[in-house]
Amino acid sequence: MKKRKVEDMELSGSTNVRDLIDQYWNSGGFVSKKVGLARDVLKNMFNDDCVNFLSFPACIVSTGTRGVIKDALRKELFDVVITTCGTLDHDLARVWEDYYHGAFDADDDDLHKKGVNRLGNIFIPNSSYGETLEKNMQPILTDIIEEKGYNLSPSELIWEFGKRVDDKDSLLYWAYKNEIPIFVPGILDGAFGSQLWMYWQNDKNFSLNLLKDQQEIADIIFPCEKTGALMIGGGISKHHTIWWNQFRGGLEYAVYITTAVEYDGSLSGARIREAVSWGKVKGDADRITVEGDATVLLPLVLASFI
Repeated sequence: MKKRKVEDMELSGSTNVRDLIDQYWNSGGFVSKKVGLARDVLKNMFNDDCVNFLSFPACIVSTGTRGVIKDALRKELFDVVITTCGTLDHDLARVWEDYYHGAFDADDDDLHKKGVNRLGNIFIPNSSYGETLEKNMQPILTDIIEEKGYNLSPSELIWEFGKRVDDKDSLLYWAYKNEIPIFVPGILDGAFGSQLWMYWQNDKNFSLNLLKDQQEIADIIFPCEKTGALMIGGGISKHHTIWWNQFRGGLEYAVYITTAVEYDGSLSGARIREAVSWGKVKGDADRITVEGDATVLLPLVLASFI
């Protein structure tokens, strides 16, 4: 075994984030080394000729970490986004209204009586969520249908929303601007989906072609010589990413950030090595699982590339 000594970190007033990640890699210490390794896997992935996937859950879009994801799309670090319906909710809601700092230990019954929803330690008033989405989405949906007709795929509909959102802080805006498809396999599981259902109440000709999105993913996946993915959290967005990549023999690059434990058998807790057994990640893939909060780790991991 090749020996490599543990090196102490040295911090000063001039230490920047990139220097810090280099020291993480050299420190040999627990999750800090994994953060350094994740940065290196992503560096190799971005420098290689492969199609890069980004998957993440909605919750972090309610926080300032939305800005990190937005900048990653602005810099075109990723070619495909797979996420959940709530991402559309929070991204659009924050285009039109504000979210606020809150507290994990707030009185939830009192918040409910005041019309405030708590997402972790983020406070989201009803006026900043469901109410503003209904107010603004319905006219946009009417405009989209009048221009594009019926039978759109979810990704096409999301594209059209990004086209109409003139806000450079929006994920949807930059996905549209840089022609990055956003796939939401659970499109109805959120306020955005509820607004689609409400629109359908008045226009039964409206529908979404879910299989059209599946074909588009297939058309992206199968020609690829190599693929890589940064996956944040588990659930449907992570699963859809690795599920589709198994059909081409698995990912060549994979970075997974999670807070979940693996002993309960959940997909969120499953480490990248488990996906190897399914053929969703190649056995010789450049890969790392990093345990920790994405709102802390994602800015560190991506700081070298944005």
